[in-house]
Amino acid sequence: MKTGGQLIVDALEANGTERIYCVPGESYLAVLDALHDSPIRTIVCRQEGGAAMMADCHGRLTGKPGICFVTRGPGATNASAGIHIAMQDSVPVILFIGQVASHAKQREAFQEVDYVRFFGDIAKWVVEIDDAARIPEFVTRAFAVATSGRPGPVVISLPEDMLTSLAEPPAALPHTPVETRPGEAELDALEKLLGKAKRPFVILGGTRWDAAAVARMRTIAEAWSLPVGCSFRRQMLFDHLHPNYAGDVGIGINPKLATAIKQADLVLLIGGRMGEMPSSDYTLLKSPYPDQLLVHVHADASELGRVYRPTLAINASPSAFVEAFAGRKPAATSVWADETPKLHAAYLDWSTPPESGPGAVQMGPIMNYLEKMLPDDAILTNGAGNYATWVHRFHRSRRFATQAAPTSGSMGYGTPAAVAAKELFPERDVIAFAGDGCFLMNGQEFATAVQYDLPIIVVVVNNGIYGTIRMHQEREYPGRVVATDLKNPDFAALARAYGGHGEIVEKTADFAPAFERARASGKPSIVEIRLDPEAITPTRTMTQIRDRT
Repeated sequence: MKTGGQLIVDALEANGTERIYCVPGESYLAVLDALHDSPIRTIVCRQEGGAAMMADCHGRLTGKPGICFVTRGPGATNASAGIHIAMQDSVPVILFIGQVASHAKQREAFQEVDYVRFFGDIAKWVVEIDDAARIPEFVTRAFAVATSGRPGPVVISLPEDMLTSLAEPPAALPHTPVETRPGEAELDALEKLLGKAKRPFVILGGTRWDAAAVARMRTIAEAWSLPVGCSFRRQMLFDHLHPNYAGDVGIGINPKLATAIKQADLVLLIGGRMGEMPSSDYTLLKSPYPDQLLVHVHADASELGRVYRPTLAINASPSAFVEAFAGRKPAATSVWADETPKLHAAYLDWSTPPESGPGAVQMGPIMNYLEKMLPDDAILTNGAGNYATWVHRFHRSRRFATQAAPTSGSMGYGTPAAVAAKELFPERDVIAFAGDGCFLMNGQEFATAVQYDLPIIVVVVNNGIYGTIRMHQEREYPGRVVATDLKNPDFAALARAYGGHGEIVEKTADFAPAFERARASGKPSIVEIRLDPEAITPTRTMTQIRDRT
């Protein structure tokens, strides 16, 4: 006989769980007690939103469900920010929530929430386990649901009395991975469409990729001379210095790239949903009927035809699709082969940062320095804000599993994601980028990095404003500033107060030595860049936006 708490931990171990992220709570003390005797590593965090975002980063970089435990009520509602990210980004996450005891349910007991209703629209599956004997069944099913088809978050509610009750069910077995593969008829049809196309374009996105699939995609692009773009915040799916890479298909897209996609006669979309942001509000690919022939490859059949009517729908995961198609070769030299290098040249020009701008600190030279100094396997994380433009436009990604950033545009993601990334890959450089507003949404997880001796470097771009909102405000309501000014702490001093290393950059030349000192410190570090708010984008100042010039 085992308690429900022990059965939860047994089921996690059976499904290969190596670490969990949590904020402790009395509602699931039985699970915490069982973890005491488990080889599973327990990472205690400072706020449930940060814990859930760490679980998301874990799922994003490994393809295996990130596991998060939180307590009921405020703990669960705090965690919902990370669950929303995982849902929109198609990332496997399993959130366990301690729930009120069974006898108190439906009485609005202390911190009681109906989690099926609360998480119903932002999770792939939500369930409450009432019988400890069914724990192996439900937990194994959660792993299957989180990873199959379009991956996503699963939420499991655990009544407190259920976790202390005794049961003797069969031992938990690991879930069976579900793969969807293309048929030969679909591959033949795609081969014919590519053979007839004069201006094809490939867009990579979504999840369920791995390093081998990325390598096979490169082989396909080379064999067919295909130009390749990566969907918004999925840049790690193709080497940016490869001659077939054409750029990122996201916010602030290169106009030349946008034109190429609109003028394509065939778009091969692999893995992604091509939602509002990567589609430029459904203008690159018109919904529901694109101007281009569309071949849509997706692991979840329900996504095929949901937003766009494809010419050819292929129900397959990205990894299975590229494995199957990699052996296909064109019958003749591609008629568009000369155009692909031109798109790559346009990308290189677009991704070269400017050397000058307003203020004493220039982000262009800073990005040039980081590009030269960081190794190819460095992991970059970020949340949301105008500061992220410098990373997404000017960082040239080379390898898979080097990017963790929410396609849902959630602020506060970069710091907790960096903690999880460094915990997963301690031998690699992990750099988090954050705006001043973004950092303070989950900056307390810097304390988690200190607690576990995880020497991340957080680059805080401090311009004293909520930059993206101010930019829109000045454009739509020029001169009528409200609710976008910020008074910030000394971020370098804050890092030292936490037990880390802190640096302040007030001139461009200060950055390189400050970054090197942070790196050499061996501590979690914050490098604060004090940026002039006029430097709101790489190409336009705040004044130009306000004056519409």
